[in-house]
Amino acid sequence: MCINVMLVDDHMMMREGIKNLLEFDGNIKVVSEASDGVECLNILKDVVPDIILLDINLPNKNGIEVLQDIKNNAIPVKVLMLTVHNEVEYLLKAIDIGADGYILKDSESAELKRAINYIMGGENYIQPSLIPALNSRLVKRDLDKDKIESLTKRELEVLIQVSNGMFNKEIATSLNISERTVKNHISNIFKKIEVSDRTQAAVFAIKNNLIQLY
Repeated sequence: MCINVMLVDDHMMMREGIKNLLEFDGNIKVVSEASDGVECLNILKDVVPDIILLDINLPNKNGIEVLQDIKNNAIPVKVLMLTVHNEVEYLLKAIDIGADGYILKDSESAELKRAINYIMGGENYIQPSLIPALNSRLVKRDLDKDKIESLTKRELEVLIQVSNGMFNKEIATSLNISERTVKNHISNIFKKIEVSDRTQAAVFAIKNNLIQLY
């Protein structure tokens, strides 16, 4: 049975190269292509392939946003994230949303085809070279979860406002508490989440989805 694939990448040469690799054996056919996230979602209104090879760095809507839209709208398509990013944060986000696989663009064609076949067989596929870093980050995320749970409700509010760039006086006014109390909260927060300054606290908040960047 032929596997119908959609390629989503903003580089035409990349799409052409992947298409040639995939169609060489004859059991995979590229039935549609898109160069940005919005175009991808528009095409999916009319053509739903078996699997999408979805780049993360896309204009208009990035791959993570497209994946989220696909899941929110229950579009019946498998999604393999194909990217240059080997940072585990991208992988974790894709897994959390529900990607079926994650593979790097510098992989060999045999591995890409293997990933597609695994996914079409009902399994998830993560490039093996990424698994050690993923396991390490999952352990760290569990530790971060414990740190977050150690914060009081007020400390969590203060952490979020610190991470949004608010000064102590602004936080005090917002929460109707004194600046001294704000300072005490920040000191306790830093100890609990094991950071030494506001920038590190903000990074902690971003990585753990306590705040969002737009």
